[in-house]
Amino acid sequence: MRTFKTKAFARFAGHEGIDDAALCEAIDRARSGAVDADMGGGVIRQRIARKGGGFRTIVLFRRGELDIFRRPADTYLALEPSGSAAAQAVGAIVEVKCDDQAIQE
Repeated sequence: MRTFKTKAFARFAGHEGIDDAALCEAIDRARSGAVDADMGGGVIRQRIARKGGGFRTIVLFRRGELDIFRRPADTYLALEPSGSAAAQAVGAIVEVKCDDQAIQE
């Protein structure tokens, strides 16, 4: 399983002090079935904790395949797993890291 954040979400997360560990925790909860809101079609809303509060964000979530954090205004990224390398190469998405490692299952 690979988890990515869009370029716009990465910028937002950096500005708001949301680190990759918080993103990993949110995705781990979703993978275990603790989804805050299922909006249908592989789109969920999940709470991301941070010091001083938290945020609810949109996650494109395909169980067992690929997760992408995005802000509501971001363009919908309908990526096949093979398309993620191309999106990374042009900087459209950034892989989320946990404990200095890319998430892999």
